[in-house]
Amino acid sequence: MIIGYALDFATLAVGLALLLCVWRLVRGPEVTDRVLALDTMYINFVALVVLLGLRLGTALFFEAALLIALLGFASTVALARYLSRGDVIE
Repeated sequence: MIIGYALDFATLAVGLALLLCVWRLVRGPEVTDRVLALDTMYINFVALVVLLGLRLGTALFFEAALLIALLGFASTVALARYLSRGDVIE
């Protein structure tokens, strides 16, 4: 019973954090702010997928969260490298 309330509260908190990241992505004054907001959005989205997996009681969502985290990390590294050097692949 209390787990359900905790999952609901965590989902609302992570959803609010995701909305704040979207706001920073749209309104960020510099490109680095937008990159950090995008990276934080990936982390929040992974948290939402994990919470959904806990809510539904299936392990499939945990594998999806792992794939999203891997793609998020790779894209953040590629974007940071592009912004710092001007190219991704040397």
